[in-house]
Amino acid sequence: MAELMLFRRDAHGRDIEVVGSTVALEVELQRRVEAGMEQMLGIRFLASEYPTGPWHRGRIDTLGLDENGSPVVIEYKKGADSGVLSQAVSYLSWLDSAHHEFEALVRKVLGTEAAESIDWLRPRMVCIAASFSHHDRVAVQRLPERIDLVRYRVFEGGLLSLLLVDSSPGSPTSAASSGRNRERDAAASSSLMAATVRPLAGASLVPDCLRDLYTEVDDALTAWGEVEVAPLRHYIAYRRLMNMASVIFRPKHEAILVYLRLDPDTVTLEEGFTRDMRGIGHLGTGDLEVRVSSAADLERASPLIRKTFEAA
Repeated sequence: MAELMLFRRDAHGRDIEVVGSTVALEVELQRRVEAGMEQMLGIRFLASEYPTGPWHRGRIDTLGLDENGSPVVIEYKKGADSGVLSQAVSYLSWLDSAHHEFEALVRKVLGTEAAESIDWLRPRMVCIAASFSHHDRVAVQRLPERIDLVRYRVFEGGLLSLLLVDSSPGSPTSAASSGRNRERDAAASSSLMAATVRPLAGASLVPDCLRDLYTEVDDALTAWGEVEVAPLRHYIAYRRLMNMASVIFRPKHEAILVYLRLDPDTVTLEEGFTRDMRGIGHLGTGDLEVRVSSAADLERASPLIRKTFEAA
């Protein structure tokens, strides 16, 4: 299992390991993550300790909506708990049967636009715990649900680390969509099914005139390690724990726009190539826009892509 190690340099120039620990109470972890969910996980907070009714007989630790519009259920365990995956599946089952209830909650907390943009194809479960067993990780890869296993540690000085140790992209849900979303989700499902063969993810979304260039862009975005590629309705998301990049096509301009999760203040902006998108509405996520029209543009963009990956 992946292990995060931290070291502090002492007065003699020696590196001393900072040993992490777990929280005393599960609620401490829950409250801290809930307070910074959008920064930590790219998830907007909806509710805490949400009751699932008499059939499912439980309370979901945290409900949220991620940056791609997917419903998210988050469960916390202060230590290790072999029952976390069965709990995850149970709560995702509740979510399948509670579309209208969830939409009403989103409308109340985040507004009508967010409620009408919910992507019911790929609901997501995030399990945050001190550790996961080998059997947990094997099970995640066998389950059809979209599940992220995240390991946490707390360190002196108020530090909290979150490490994605395993993830399953899942498969599009077969549950019936609400009336106004059914046609939209069917189209998105077709896109997802067309994207199952690598290397060209989201093939049905790619204009013919940009297909060769996108193949190179896709290679560049997945070259530095494991990245989930998620074709959505309007863009293709490249994510680890959060989106690290979003790809949008502009066939009329024969260009691909890549939005990177990178602080524009750390980049020397070049007119016609990079742009600060903070405060500017756009599809996808990411504050730095990179316009790629050629292999030469992509080569210029490669250091920015690597920097984004290393920070993800």
